[in-house]
Amino acid sequence: MQLHPESFLQQVDSPRLADFLQNLPWPELLSEKLNQNISVWQKAIEDVLQMIPPGTDIISQCDAETVRLSNSRVLSAEMRNALRHSLRTLMPWRKGPFDFFGIRIDTEWRSDLKWARLEQAIQPLPGRQVLDIGCGSGYHLWRMLGGGAKSALGLEPYFLSVMQFLLFKKYQIEAPNLILPLRLEDFPQNLACFDTVFSMGLFYHQRSPFDHLFHLRSLLRPGAELVLETLVIEGADGQVLVPDDRYAKMRNVWFIPTTLTLESWLKRSGFKNINLIDVSRTTSAEQRRTEWMEYESLADFLDPIHPEKTVEGYPAPVRAIFTASL
Repeated sequence: MQLHPESFLQQVDSPRLADFLQNLPWPELLSEKLNQNISVWQKAIEDVLQMIPPGTDIISQCDAETVRLSNSRVLSAEMRNALRHSLRTLMPWRKGPFDFFGIRIDTEWRSDLKWARLEQAIQPLPGRQVLDIGCGSGYHLWRMLGGGAKSALGLEPYFLSVMQFLLFKKYQIEAPNLILPLRLEDFPQNLACFDTVFSMGLFYHQRSPFDHLFHLRSLLRPGAELVLETLVIEGADGQVLVPDDRYAKMRNVWFIPTTLTLESWLKRSGFKNINLIDVSRTTSAEQRRTEWMEYESLADFLDPIHPEKTVEGYPAPVRAIFTASL
């Protein structure tokens, strides 16, 4: 497996980012992961590539919902079953949806709904260098390129998600997007090279929210835009929920502020032009168990009698999207 950084590197116009990327130990980034017991994932990808080899007849498309690969070849029932089996080996699929040559992957999250809430409210993407932190399988990276971004870099430490991206990427090697199997903490500060930075579904996992905001700020060019999506609660400025142990069965949730509190935190961190562009309650139309993600999902995280609360008794998930600039 390879990360295919070449097409992305061609679009980099920041010497500091280029220096960081060019000095990464590219083979070692994957070798440690590949030495773990994930040969079954690797074989699944190899089987898909053998069934449908990459070539010039492969078309990638992003419609209003699905990121898809297609070609003119009609798959036999036997090949469709084999393709479906290989793709299911890469479960759970959490962010999407995707369509691989007629096999629809109905992911746990309808990530297109989140994209629809922010797409028209953010600064237009054409010509912009974009960073998506905690990007999962790269669904939004493809939507960003579809929106005209010059390049789209993702950070994602969960390696199955990286493998899912690499499968799609094998058919679109020349696309200027890339996922690094790194956490934000592994990524240098003060690059000041991105035109848009997305932090979506990540903020509430941070033990130090201000360190996170300052790190994000240091990655933006002057005048560039931050898109921050996170859990929030209702209440006044200064109010914050700090779960005793778990929130919606998640152990690593540290701070859930009100929108007014988060706005104050953004101001304190040096951001300007702060806009709250959406507040939406998470519903089972957006997050749910599917045949492609068979583990617990939203319905299992809520009180079955009082679904406006989590199983721990906290307010049920509500998510807000902010934009801000330097």
